[in-house]
Amino acid sequence: MGRRFLASVVVFDVTALVAAVLFATVRVFDVWAPWLVVGANGSLMPSVVLVVAGAGVAMYMSYLSWSGTTPRPSYGRALMIVGSSMAITAIGVVVSRSYWSREWLLTLAATWLMLSLLHRLVRRRRPWTERLVVITNEKQLADDLRSSPNAEVVSVVDPLGDPSHLSIVDTEILVLDLRAVLSDEMAQWVSSISVSGQSVRSLVSVYEEHTGRLPLVHVVGGWEVARPVQRSGYAPAKRLFDIVAVTLTIPLWTVAWALVWLVVKIDSSGPALYRQERIGQAGEQFTLVKFRTMVLDAESAGPQFAKVNDTRLTRIGGFLRKSRMDEIPQLWNVLKGDLSLVGPRPERPVFVDRFSAAIPFYTSRHLIRPGITGWSQVNFGYADGDADAIEKLTYDLYYVKHSSIWLDLHILGRSVWTVLSGFGAR
Repeated sequence: MGRRFLASVVVFDVTALVAAVLFATVRVFDVWAPWLVVGANGSLMPSVVLVVAGAGVAMYMSYLSWSGTTPRPSYGRALMIVGSSMAITAIGVVVSRSYWSREWLLTLAATWLMLSLLHRLVRRRRPWTERLVVITNEKQLADDLRSSPNAEVVSVVDPLGDPSHLSIVDTEILVLDLRAVLSDEMAQWVSSISVSGQSVRSLVSVYEEHTGRLPLVHVVGGWEVARPVQRSGYAPAKRLFDIVAVTLTIPLWTVAWALVWLVVKIDSSGPALYRQERIGQAGEQFTLVKFRTMVLDAESAGPQFAKVNDTRLTRIGGFLRKSRMDEIPQLWNVLKGDLSLVGPRPERPVFVDRFSAAIPFYTSRHLIRPGITGWSQVNFGYADGDADAIEKLTYDLYYVKHSSIWLDLHILGRSVWTVLSGFGAR
């Protein structure tokens, strides 16, 4: 179903692109086809070829960025595809020095984007779903699947039950909990379903795809998370990306740093910067730097989580936290290598000790470098207790297992909305 959904989106985006090309050509040149536009400055066809090539690259990048998660109609992806296509076209025009029309490109881009956004608006009203028959005795995992907008759990079957009354149709997927002990009759039924060509998938893969989380009950010795990290060669490339991205944006974030520093100093007495010990990759401790958002001696009673409407915040502190501007100094931590742009958020030593003792595999999140933003931040938000820490850990371990440049780009894109909406800030 996911592949069919992606195929339908690609087909519509291509159709919308063709319609936009024709509309822009008629609108600007009063002819119905771009190959008919030939003048003293040259033909329009090189620009058309560049737009199509740029669209192909952008759509392929969008496809790769799903990173195993359930595809959903996203406005941000429409913006990314159209924007990337136009950027690639602009570079191609400069390099090839071919004829181009500013009015034609702007009309094409606006029309294509409008059609793409309208298509996604319609698709979001009626999201696609996969019908699942789940064999498991883990009720919580089944309930989590039910909460996914793209999963319809038809039934949950007892692994030790009698399958004689069970039936499954072609439009349904049999989801098997590989950790469950099956009765002989159930094992034979599952085998017959598989031999018949019916789709049979593991509960772990379906759960990860639909929820973006790792089911902790299926993490046995931690190797399920550690092995993909050890076999991945992405870490050096990610470190290079962090350094290049932060270095290229130095003029922007240094100006923002100076402005926020001045505002914090005016708003309240005390230092503008706040330093705090955090636990990073491999459990190593480092000093995280951020702008101070709380009054002096805010933790005189000891370390504690931030609260909703926290009275310890300064007048400007709440805004800085919601806008994430208090985290600007952490870009220095990125350059130093303490942090990455994307990764599990680093915790304070006192909370790491507490969660490590209470939550199995909590230290597995230290297999990779922590980040300024992360998969748990854009999906869950702020954690202020053991229960929330467990929920966030399921997202963090998913990221550790599936870390890739495409997932990082997806997280960075969603982080923009997180900043604009103030989601998860305390």
